[in-house]
Amino acid sequence: LNMEKLEDEEAKETKESSADTKPIYFFGVKKAYAGFSNFYKAEFTVAGKTYPTSEHYFQAMKFYPNEELTEKVRTAKNALLAKRLGGSRKLPLRSDWNEVRDDVMYTAIKAKFSQNEGLLKVLLSTGTRMIYEHTVRDKYWGDGGNGKGQNKLGKLLVKLRAELSG
Repeated sequence: LNMEKLEDEEAKETKESSADTKPIYFFGVKKAYAGFSNFYKAEFTVAGKTYPTSEHYFQAMKFYPNEELTEKVRTAKNALLAKRLGGSRKLPLRSDWNEVRDDVMYTAIKAKFSQNEGLLKVLLSTGTRMIYEHTVRDKYWGDGGNGKGQNKLGKLLVKLRAELSG
């Protein structure tokens, strides 16, 4: 699967229908709008450190400023392992996590899209359409699979699109 080709096709497809108001649903790295997934491989740098995915950054920041733990997550072999490490409550979660997690996610996706031109094109090509992470596994970042979730990731992508298009 050639990711650049996939990004170009998605940008072309959505450019043609950007005036469309049909919502965009994404989940996973092998389906439409794969680049919107936090597991999608798209390197970016924040504060001099390079992260292979936005999932790596997000999960690593759960342990900031503990350098040893943030590095362990940042250098995890893949996004799933980074998520597992970040989800472990055997490791000390930062005390302000619930207050900062939305800002951490926004930092991650802003760096990811602004440093990866192909992904930025796809995001901007969505026009004014609402974006949903469609998954039953997550009622906070996703739509809960039934539209009743908070869809925080989708809302942050819409916010980022507005910021980067202006």
